[in-house]
Amino acid sequence: MYDMRKEKFKAVEATAFLKNRVRTQPCIGLLAGTGLSESISDLQVSETISYEQIPHFPVSTVRSHPGRLVFGRLADQPVVAMQGRFHLYEGYDPLQVSFPIRVMQELGIRVLIVTNAAGGLNPAYRPGDLMLIADHLNLTGFNPLVGPNEESWGVRFPHMAFAYAPDLLKLAEQAGQNCRIPLQKGVYAALLGPSLETPAEIRFLRTIGADAVGLSTVHEVIVGVHAGMRILGISIITNVHDPKNPAPAVLEEIIATAEKSSKALGVLLRNVVEALHD
Repeated sequence: MYDMRKEKFKAVEATAFLKNRVRTQPCIGLLAGTGLSESISDLQVSETISYEQIPHFPVSTVRSHPGRLVFGRLADQPVVAMQGRFHLYEGYDPLQVSFPIRVMQELGIRVLIVTNAAGGLNPAYRPGDLMLIADHLNLTGFNPLVGPNEESWGVRFPHMAFAYAPDLLKLAEQAGQNCRIPLQKGVYAALLGPSLETPAEIRFLRTIGADAVGLSTVHEVIVGVHAGMRILGISIITNVHDPKNPAPAVLEEIIATAEKSSKALGVLLRNVVEALHD
């Protein structure tokens, strides 16, 4: 059984380690997904700490996830950014996947921006599109809040009606208009993986209202909501599924598309963070 109370002790230790090594107090947390580490290239870095150095931190095992926690300033705002995340399909449990968000909570983060690479389900989408996540479907079969609740971290039954903060969605939409970056908005479905979707599963996901599909994000968001954070989620659509004409999703192509679109994502993130300051 998952034990959130033990996780609290680990997060406090990890946070104490970080506070002894960083000079700034971050107010915004960023999470860069597959192929998206360069989306925070505008970050003025003050400290970089590999995950292996941080007590109790998991280690990234997936390509294009460098595995670094970066502290610095973006649009003159103090931030902490994860370059690489963790997934259930790597063998981690939901508490380990979401552990960095607990550390951010202990660091005092109140705004969390999560990004990912996702397969498009909406036929109107095109590879390279940016999709603001309006809502999600947790189809992984797991939840990081299972087990005894840690009351100092959040309530037993957190409300998920506004998991993706409406004010941040509006702010991101305005930032997209200001930067002339076209944005989609839709529902992200998370599966367990690592096997990708069958044509029948694609049809099912479309039927239940999903616009994009991936293997991450929802557990970090659930924990962020539990922690009382305001959350903005953004997916880069790396490929678009057509169940009538199925084609293999090639990892190298997915990463290449994500990397190509990471510049636009970086511009959007910078403008969102700048608007948060205003």
